[in-house]
Amino acid sequence: MIARLFRRGADRRRPVEGLHAAIVAASRQPGLYTALQVPDTVEGRFEALCLHVYLVLRRLDRLPPPAADLAQELVDTVFASLDANVRELGVSDVGVGKRMKKIAAAFYGRARSYDAALDAPADGDAALRAALGRNLLAAATATDAAGLAAYVRAAASALADADLAAILAAGPPFPDPGAFAAARPTEERPA
Repeated sequence: MIARLFRRGADRRRPVEGLHAAIVAASRQPGLYTALQVPDTVEGRFEALCLHVYLVLRRLDRLPPPAADLAQELVDTVFASLDANVRELGVSDVGVGKRMKKIAAAFYGRARSYDAALDAPADGDAALRAALGRNLLAAATATDAAGLAAYVRAAASALADADLAAILAAGPPFPDPGAFAAARPTEERPA
């Protein structure tokens, strides 16, 4: 069944576009912005998208063929969409190339950072909290990223249990971010 999806040009686009749409929807879950405090700004939404694309690409990288082909097409689709968004923001044709190079560098830098953090031992999650705090929470402290780190670990775990057919059929199994609000430290209020 999966091999059939990757035989013809137009037919190949459908699963990639569906996967892209599911990732975008996951990166726009309100709980990310309310419960886990990702800033609801253009930058915050870009960071949330990068995180979710990275998590799916990490899983696809560990699956057998044709997952690598799907991963490349997903990257192409994501960057084509980002290019269109940059143009919609009014960046001139001359400036789009420079802006896209910066976006690509930012994405791949974050991917390396998240990969190293996820590959580190889970106990403590200091590296993951630091990377998420630095990138998604706009220089918030790593302590503030505890809930977000728990969400990312749960998402990576759910994806690790999904095969390519399941990811394409139902979309990536991202958890509800609102369920991880309790992992955030509560602020002490003066008495």
